[in-house]
Formats: sequence, structure tokens, C-alpha cells
Amino acid sequence: MTKYLIALLLPCLAAAPAWALDRAEYVRLGTSVLRIEVPRAAGGYALGSGVAVDSDKVVTNCHVTRDASEIRVVRGGVRRPVAAQASDLERDLCLLLVPGLQAPAVSIGRAADLAVGQTVTALGFTGGMGMQSSQGEVVELHRHDGSRVIQSTNWFSSGASGGGLFDDQGRLVGVLTFRLRGGEVHYFSAPAEWVQQLLDGSEPARFAKVMPLGGAVPYWQAAVAAQPRFLQASSLQHDARWNELEAVARAWARSDPDDPEPWHLLGAALEQLDRLPEARHALECCLGLAPEHAAARAQLAGLMQRRQRAEASMAGDMTTCQIDTPRTP
Repeated sequence: MTKYLIALLLPCLAAAPAWALDRAEYVRLGTSVLRIEVPRAAGGYALGSGVAVDSDKVVTNCHVTRDASEIRVVRGGVRRPVAAQASDLERDLCLLLVPGLQAPAVSIGRAADLAVGQTVTALGFTGGMGMQSSQGEVVELHRHDGSRVIQSTNWFSSGASGGGLFDDQGRLVGVLTFRLRGGEVHYFSAPAEWVQQLLDGSEPARFAKVMPLGGAVPYWQAAVAAQPRFLQASSLQHDARWNELEAVARAWARSDPDDPEPWHLLGAALEQLDRLPEARHALECCLGLAPEHAAARAQLAGLMQRRQRAEASMAGDMTTCQIDTPRTP
């Protein structure tokens, strides 16, 4: 599973032909998404992105700054040293204190206010180049650690780590964090609620001198058994281990009956196992909890079409069947 996860330490964001934000809003947010440069204590260099959440504070991923001997934030071509950082290693969020930065702070929204299928925009830096954007949609909102980790179709790669995920009103709803191998929808962002909690608890005593960070690893880099269920399920789905996914989804739904996600996963597993009536029931349970769940609705529609085709095929076979008349000797 560790190899299945890719940390985002070198750049790249795909430019988007369409815009969830208007151009003026994009330009405004561009002044708040900053480049992070990290000389490593053991040698080498890491690049990432960050988002200004106060005039002198920038949030980024701890996996960008984890091995830092020093950290520099680049704004308007000017490199400013980071005086200190506060870290939440398990959530992979670090808050950088940058005296004199005077960057315009973004408005902080809530991942909990998003809906599956909603349009979002990712902003981050590529190596040696300017900021670029990627427009996408929310695929899933994974309940974890008191909030919802955002899975979306916004394509991003190394160097975008710590960049911002914004709703169509220009509010920061997530921090670009990691992606999974396989598929086009495996991009994950830390919820803005975690950023707000880090800000609310960032008294000066919590900030520490910039140095390599020891201690806990992010939840998404933990051993498989210690990872949240949504990541375990993603691995099973990626490897087409449908029987195991069914078992995980059923146990998950029993322990958290108000969460639509395990019902969606159960429906996906049962459809692959060709148990269509059970798959339909699971998807209807998902939609009963989250009527706006676009992926489950589309999957259920596809399942119903598949059933109709099968019934039509059976009806056609019955009309052509006949018993031959015995020949007279």
C-alpha cells in the first residue's frame, strides 16, 4: 500500500480549459497560493505549494517540510525565510510563520458543505514554472478524524502538495495532499476544517524552530492496518479484490450506519460479483442517506440498464425457442 501512495514532492498541475472560478477570482487567489522551497538537512531539495491563511501564516503539507533544514516561501519573486512552524503530523498539515510576508489571506470554507459531484478548482505550483490550475469534481467525502477528506478528479502531481482546493465561491475547502496509483479520480485533499483547527490552536508556544520533524507519519502513509477504512477499501477496489471489499464494506456499514460511503462500496463490490439485486439494494441505501451522491446514482442507473438489457435478451430468446415436431418414420 505504501508503494500505492505517492507523496507530492515535485511539481505539476494540469491547466484546465474550463473554470469553476471566474478569471478575476482566479487571479485574486493566485496571490495567496505560494511556492515553498525546502533545502533538506540530509541534502537535496524539496518543492511544494502553500496557501496564505493569515498575513504572515501559510499552510502546507508536513511531508513537504518534514526534512527541512530551512524553509523559504516565495511570493512575487521574493524569498522569505520561515521563522517557525507548527505541525499536525498525523493530518499532514504544517503552519508556517513568515514574518513580513503580508500575503492576502484566503477565506476558509468547510469540506462538510461540499456535495459529491460539485465543481472544485485546484491551484498549485509546478517546478520552475508559474502556478497552474486543475478543475474537477468531488468524487467522495471520506469521514475521517472529525471531518471529511475530499476525493476529487482534480489532477495534480508532485510540487502541488500544500496547494489549495477551492469551491466556486473562492473559499479554501481543502489542501492538496496525496494521490493513489490507478484511475483518474484518486486525488485527495485535507479538509479546511483541519486548517482552521490548526490556526485556532497556533499560540506562539506551539510554533517551533524549523528543523527535521520526527514522530508520527501521516495517516495515509501508515501501515495498511492502521489506515482509515476508505484507504483500505481503495486498495481492495484497485486490486479487484471484490469479496474482501464486500466484507470490509459490510462491517463498515454496521459500525457507521449513517455513512453513505460503505453502501456505495458494497454496491460496487456486489455488482462486480454479479449479485445485481443485492447491489441495487446497497446503492439505494447509499442514495437514501445521500440523495445527491452522483456516483451512486450513475452506478444505479447503469445497473438498471444492465438488468433491462438482460431481461430483453431473455424475452427475445423465449420468442425464438421452439420444439421440433417429431418426424414420422
